[in-house]
Amino acid sequence: MPIRIVTDSTADIPAEQAQALGITVVPLTVFFGEESYLDGAELDTATFYQKLQEAPDLPRTSQPSPARFAEAYTRLIQEGADGIISVHLSSGLSGTYQSACTARDSLPEELRQVPIEIIDSRSISAGMSLAILKAAREAQEGHSLDEIKNVLLDRLSRSRVLAILDTLEYLKRGGRIGAAKAFLGNMLSFKPIVTVKEGVVAPLEQPRTRSKAYVRAAQLASEFAPFEDIAIVEANDEVGQQLEATLRTIYQGEITHYKFGAVLGTHTGPGLVGVAFISQRQLD
Repeated sequence: MPIRIVTDSTADIPAEQAQALGITVVPLTVFFGEESYLDGAELDTATFYQKLQEAPDLPRTSQPSPARFAEAYTRLIQEGADGIISVHLSSGLSGTYQSACTARDSLPEELRQVPIEIIDSRSISAGMSLAILKAAREAQEGHSLDEIKNVLLDRLSRSRVLAILDTLEYLKRGGRIGAAKAFLGNMLSFKPIVTVKEGVVAPLEQPRTRSKAYVRAAQLASEFAPFEDIAIVEANDEVGQQLEATLRTIYQGEITHYKFGAVLGTHTGPGLVGVAFISQRQLD
């Protein structure tokens, strides 16, 4: 049986695409008060952002338990997997990666005979999913675990994310702001551009308007051209189409759109839009 790919719901891979490629998605959880929802499974994007704006308090999020990962790994091994590659959002933003490691290490000895490689993507959303989707296609083609892992790590190393926020208030309230603290205070009224650097959210610039932020994001992205792959992650269709229109000034190829899920949306707020891309490998 081919190598199997596992990730978590913050990769923002649509359920139908994950199913078609044989990707197992382990969901994180979002809590609105006492109500809990599995990210990507029990709460669609539009409903989540509506609830987020109406909620008196910021929702809480929780990483999957080791038991949930262990269940996924056990099922795949019992189905005949020759190996598993499990790729997760940055350990600098969540304990999800560590939870997966704990699950692997707690498996019974007979199950641990099947290799499980757990990878910290040091990224989020499409910043990791572009590489994960490639890995899943290679797994279906019968590539070995080492071959898939090496290509995955290479693509992750060439991946970047640029995100435009309406405000940093949600990152501030959720405690995920990292180095972006430099933007606080009066900067909360701007449309900040942030990235993920060394596994944490880091500030880039703070344009005054959304249109200026789109233009600047396209300029920043162009510094990494040519692109091997590119995608937009969006809280809603409108902001995604607006950013794509600006990106078309620097790129004419295919741009895939993904919805930014509930767990990450909890910490970024409504109106988020971003571009994720993989730069082409430089020839020696």
